[in-house]
Amino acid sequence: MSFEQAYIAGGKVSPANIKFYKESGYLVAEQLLSSDEIDELKIETVEIFKGNRGHVDGMVDPENLTNDEILKKYVAIHFPHKISEVIKTYLNHEKVVDILTKIVSPNVKCMQSMLFVKAPGKAGQAWHQDEYYIPTRDKSLIGVWIAIDNATIENGCLWIVPGSNKPGYIMKRVPNSSKEYADVDTVDVSGFTKENIIPVEVKSGSVVFFNGYTLHSSLKNKTTDCFRTALVNHYMTAESMLPWDQDGKFEPTEDLRDIMMVSGEDPYAYKGVLDKNKPYLRPETLKIKTTE
Repeated sequence: MSFEQAYIAGGKVSPANIKFYKESGYLVAEQLLSSDEIDELKIETVEIFKGNRGHVDGMVDPENLTNDEILKKYVAIHFPHKISEVIKTYLNHEKVVDILTKIVSPNVKCMQSMLFVKAPGKAGQAWHQDEYYIPTRDKSLIGVWIAIDNATIENGCLWIVPGSNKPGYIMKRVPNSSKEYADVDTVDVSGFTKENIIPVEVKSGSVVFFNGYTLHSSLKNKTTDCFRTALVNHYMTAESMLPWDQDGKFEPTEDLRDIMMVSGEDPYAYKGVLDKNKPYLRPETLKIKTTE
């Protein structure tokens, strides 16, 4: 299958794109967001990490620090849409939602946002499948990775294993020994050829869509002066319930109702919506669902 089919032309999903997504587990919409929208996200990112949208445990006093010095203190914040109306707006971005309705379902809900500010020298994320952390009942989970900065191999862009979504099962996690990654565990990808492990370099404003079973990672930011900022949101079909306990933070549930509908109808609207998740800062070393 040609990798040309991975690219959504003009923000309009084609039948070839849909076929590629099913087979390869990802799509790219180049510069889907405008430069003005990216400028807005860059400004809002600084305001969030300065604490101007609400204090989050672990934030430092920004006094006398430059914007870059502030951002270098952090890796990411989870659920920034809970304190930022700007970020919340981008969960429901018209062009993003239009693509989601073509490759996921006419009925789509969002359950998570993450704002990454990978500064020079910061480690990346080890190989993983998002569905391992956020379980759905119908394998509909999809990540939407919005590049706020240019994402290159040097500053730690996404890497993907096309087609790794096809088996449809959660792969075994093993201890991580690479300093490229902040995580304590990873998925062993040595069984894949180098040709089947590809970098996804994109320009600011581009959006990468990837299936919850698609293996992906990012390497350390090896630059000295380039951030790799990205807003990453997760969506799924509204038809599926969400048995997500937030990695043990909540009591086990058949359907976590802390969601935001972005398109169509919610079959479970009668259950109401909760506000359970709170923004929190991502630690430097990630230990999620592991006994390490």
